[in-house]
This record gives sequence, C-alpha cells and structure tokens, in this order.
Amino acid sequence: MVSRGHLTRWGTLKAEGQAMRDIKEQEVVLQVGSERVRAYAALPAKPRGGMLLIHEWWGLNDWIKEQARRFAQENYLALAVDLYRGKVATDPEVAHELSRALPEDRAMRDLKAGVDWLTKRPELRGKKVGAIGWCMGGGLALSLALQEPRLSACVIYYGRLLTDEANLRNLRCPVLGIFGDQDRGIPVESVRQFEATLKKLGKQVEIHLFQGAGHAFANPNNRRGYNARAAEEAWRLTLKFLERWIG
Repeated sequence: MVSRGHLTRWGTLKAEGQAMRDIKEQEVVLQVGSERVRAYAALPAKPRGGMLLIHEWWGLNDWIKEQARRFAQENYLALAVDLYRGKVATDPEVAHELSRALPEDRAMRDLKAGVDWLTKRPELRGKKVGAIGWCMGGGLALSLALQEPRLSACVIYYGRLLTDEANLRNLRCPVLGIFGDQDRGIPVESVRQFEATLKKLGKQVEIHLFQGAGHAFANPNNRRGYNARAAEEAWRLTLKFLERWIG
C-alpha cells in the first residue's frame, strides 16, 4: 500500500518535473553600444512578469542560472546578464579583483539593456519587470532602481547600501531587503539607517534581518555560511513581495 504522504510527495515531484519541462533556456546576446553582451534567460510558458537577475561577485555561474530557472518555475521570465564578459571566479581573491575592475557605469548600461530586452518581449507586454541581486548584485540592483523608472520592484540580498536622502530620493519602486545580522560586510546599523531613510522619504520598503545569518547565507555553495532555514524563508518572502508588486 502506498501512503497518502508518498502520493502527495509524488504529485509534488511530478508537478515540479512538468514545470521544468515547460521552461525554455536561451542564450541571449544584448547589443550595448558597440559591445555584444551575453546573458542567460529562463522562459516559462506563460510568464506573469519579468525578473532581471544580477549576479554575485563570482560572475554568471551555474548557481545564478539555477536561480533564473527557479523564477521561471514561478512563471517569471528571468534574464541574468553577464557583467564580467564571460569570466567566472571560484576563488575569492579572483572574484574580488573582478568586482573591483567592473566599472559601475558599464554595469548600469548592461543592466538597462537587460531591462530593454525584457520589456520588449511580446509575452511581457502590459506586464511588470523587477530586479534582484545578491551580494555585489544586490548593490547594483539598488543602483539600477535609482536610475531605471521601468522597474516595478527591487530585491536586495545582502548588497551594499546607500543611506543618504539625496540618492534615495530618486527611488521609484518598492524595495525588499534581505540581510543577516551576522554579516560583517553589511552592518546592521547600515541596514536600519537605509530602512529609516526610505521610510522618512515615504518610499515603500520591506526589510528582513535574519538572526544568526551571515553574508551570502542563501547560497549553498557558501559552505561555512549557508543557512538553509533562512534561505528558504527569504525565498518565500521574495515570492510574496513579487506577487504583490509584479503579479
């Protein structure tokens, strides 16, 4: 006899398998000025909105592509732009050098080209687009949200923050911030100041500070700092936020 629990789990696995079969993966080339910039797209059969994914300092690696597929499983057309022009790091020192060598103005041009690509997709006509970034990408997601009026939502996972009113006054979309209280690179005081400034300016902001979680806690490749429980809850909160602001 097969228990009801086993049947339920089998049904879940079958549904997930079907969802993955309905997702198409595509290598995309964006024309950014005179440059051709590579990107990776995960396309669901019936997208309810678009998401621009901004990678960590490691580059456009398999984990970021996996996140794109996760969003596609939730029926968001996901695009991840390769800001490093094909370079991917596995060593922290190399990643640090790659991130330091990335001009922010070039990154913004690349990311705006990604927004262009998403907004011009026929299946996204009349639908909203958001951006999400992790680590280095989290800071870039905020910078993009300050410059790009076509974004309807911005999600920051433990990214570098701005806290001054002059810059944050330009924010036009709701922001979700996901942080760990043990992150030595993003102090809790900075997170609280960021939240307070946005609220003072009348901006829509939602901050979640996970107790006992450090930097990059949502990435299982971070063997010392991965926090499975916090990562699962952060993903749930992310989807809830996007459902409200993207659809």
